[in-house]
Amino acid sequence: MTDQTCADLIPAPEGPSNLIDTDYEVGQDNITPRIAGVAFDVHNIVFTISSIAIAIFVAITLLYKDAIGPVFGDLRVWLTSSFDWFFLIAGNIFVLLCLFLIVSPLGKVRIGGRDAKPDYSYSEWFSMLFAAGMGIGLVFYGVAEPLGHFSSITSDSSWAPLGGEALSGAEAERLAMASTIFHWALHPWATYAVIALGLALFAYNKGLPLTVRSIFYPILGERVWGWPGHVIDILAVFATLFGLATSLGIGAEQANAGLNHLFGLEITTTTKVMLIIAISGIALCSVVMGLDKGIKHLSTFNVITAALLLGFVLLAGPTLDILQKLFWNLEAYLEYLPALSNPVGRVDDNFRQGWTTFYWAWWFSWAPFVGMFIARISRGRSVREFMICVLVIPSVVTTLWMTAFGGTAIELEATSTLGKIAGAATEIQLFEMLSNLPLAEITSVLGVVLIITFFVTSSDSGSLVIDTITAGGKVNAPVQQRIFWASLVGLVAIALLLGGGLSSLQAMTVSTGFPFAIVLLGACFAIVKGLLSEPR
Repeated sequence: MTDQTCADLIPAPEGPSNLIDTDYEVGQDNITPRIAGVAFDVHNIVFTISSIAIAIFVAITLLYKDAIGPVFGDLRVWLTSSFDWFFLIAGNIFVLLCLFLIVSPLGKVRIGGRDAKPDYSYSEWFSMLFAAGMGIGLVFYGVAEPLGHFSSITSDSSWAPLGGEALSGAEAERLAMASTIFHWALHPWATYAVIALGLALFAYNKGLPLTVRSIFYPILGERVWGWPGHVIDILAVFATLFGLATSLGIGAEQANAGLNHLFGLEITTTTKVMLIIAISGIALCSVVMGLDKGIKHLSTFNVITAALLLGFVLLAGPTLDILQKLFWNLEAYLEYLPALSNPVGRVDDNFRQGWTTFYWAWWFSWAPFVGMFIARISRGRSVREFMICVLVIPSVVTTLWMTAFGGTAIELEATSTLGKIAGAATEIQLFEMLSNLPLAEITSVLGVVLIITFFVTSSDSGSLVIDTITAGGKVNAPVQQRIFWASLVGLVAIALLLGGGLSSLQAMTVSTGFPFAIVLLGACFAIVKGLLSEPR
């Protein structure tokens, strides 16, 4: 690859770095068609197959929406029941690799070359990676999941984690919180960190295009520019798009529920579709503004809004109890972690398959999206610094969030609401919890705003990532391509919502997360091999 090509598309390494010697030029397989009078600059194979396949999928789902729902439901059940062991093993491997890189000498390698300086401050960097990495999910499940696990444990339900023992009181809450943190802490962030490090390393240190296929150069060599690489990138597009669509569908469900709770807006599929259209329109504006003007500022606003809501719950809820239970819950998480991550010999099928396996598939499908976005903003960080900030710090913040929202809900259920919050629909439980605290109308509005802005940042960040992959690794492709993908993400979310609702969204996440897990496992080997060749 020529130095000019690197300079035009991604920054060249600063200081000593081991560039990969390849004749491949970024964009050499691209075509520049005009679609509806608009010029595009896209990878011939990846863009064409991805866009046509997704368009056909949307058309079939909309045409046969009454028949397609059960098919999606059966697909999800089959994948989660047959391959739960595989998802759990893969997740464990990602965590172990990340922890190894923190303590090993390979952690001294700097992304972008030994003399590279960070592009963003710590506050900007953390805001963007956190907003992209969790977003809507934390708001949707922050109350519902801890409370749901607590209820299943105390009632000896078959959905209780680790065998459904009828625990009560403090022990039931410890297991409920440990199970929730298990789903939102080390494992998801390790998944993101693996793909993000691979993308950053092979783009900023090795001089390869910023696409998922580049990670596999140590394994495939020059074949990575052929069909093996095409398949990897196409899988990344599918995984990203359907993972995003699931989050957008969940966001529409909760935004509709929140607006109904506040203003009486009717909860219907039509309303949810209109919300997706309206919020996708806002995302398009952010897409046009770009990474530094749009996504960065929205992400910062997201984190500030989330911090305000979290701070309010900390102060208005049982403050001392929450702070004490933060350490209590972290201890419980570490205590139960070996049992919860064990892939064999388990008797909690509903919990393991219905909760954990779905979550792991969701994280795997989000991995190319979040990973590439984190890679784009992480040049100049050492591998050790990168892993600590991407893996450990978000896990602690997530634990605090779940402790505050879930712990407050459990406390309210035990002392005053007596089943009212747990008995509400999942998407309304956050608002039911807030209604039992002071300033309920203000905080509920804040919750809806947070859902919408997380919705927007997920859509525009994901569109940026899909566009980079389908543009053959170009990071300066025409903005109209990002508009195209942002619109298509919204259409897929609408199609899946109409073709079976949330279960259809979840089914497509599992079905795309499964093959991409195989890609991620291959990336682990390639990353270690790539790091070993870098100067430290």
